[in-house]
Amino acid sequence: MSTEKIQELIEKYNAQQADPTEMKLIEKLIEEGLIDIAELQGLQEMEDQLVRMDPPQPSLKLDDTFYHMLAEEKRKGRGFSWKAFFAWPEFAPRLAFASVTLLLGLTAGFFLRAPQPQKDQEIGVLTKEVSDLKEMMMLSLLEKESATDRLKAVSLSEDMGQASQKVTSALLQTLNHDDNVNVRLAALDALKPYSKDSKVREELIRSISKQDSPLVQISLAELMVEMQAKSSVKELEKILHNENTPTDVKKKIRESIAVII
Repeated sequence: MSTEKIQELIEKYNAQQADPTEMKLIEKLIEEGLIDIAELQGLQEMEDQLVRMDPPQPSLKLDDTFYHMLAEEKRKGRGFSWKAFFAWPEFAPRLAFASVTLLLGLTAGFFLRAPQPQKDQEIGVLTKEVSDLKEMMMLSLLEKESATDRLKAVSLSEDMGQASQKVTSALLQTLNHDDNVNVRLAALDALKPYSKDSKVREELIRSISKQDSPLVQISLAELMVEMQAKSSVKELEKILHNENTPTDVKKKIRESIAVII
């Protein structure tokens, strides 16, 4: 592509007049190293602010830094893979600062001019891409050795709206097998909105007998009461009959069973 055409794209981007097709082209040029982030107004300033700020609690907002990091990886000449990209430790906190509204704003002019059906279609495509990015990020963080990273992953899942089966399965796996109690508790909290799903409900009940933490056992018992899950009574009774179960926990379990039946 000619230098003149690239400059024209940059000017349209900075004027917030680039349509979705042009946005895709700009992303491609960033990846190829033909457009520098510094040429795109607003993005370089935000990148500088992100570097200076402390990592926040994660949220589910798209980071313009995504494109910068992607371009940097391409420029280094290494073989690119999404798994390696999401493994970067600095990606998670920066992603948290991102804003979906920024990307929406870049195409706002187009959406305002477009007919309603076309506008809805473009927004739908964008929403799907952001959702896929969130899910990929969450699943990648769950594989980290750091409990902090895994907590971030669970936090990401809580802001997904309607999580996919892949996400709920990953949360159930975390609830049953993570070696950190706080991560397991966070996973349980994240699963509560999906407890009406028959498969999730069944797996939550099965999880009771897999728990050795009193905190997780009590939290599951409380959830069974909320769910009025009568089929969970047998699993809860296993905790009662375990001689290693603390007295206070047994008391709470008995109270929960009494409410359920």
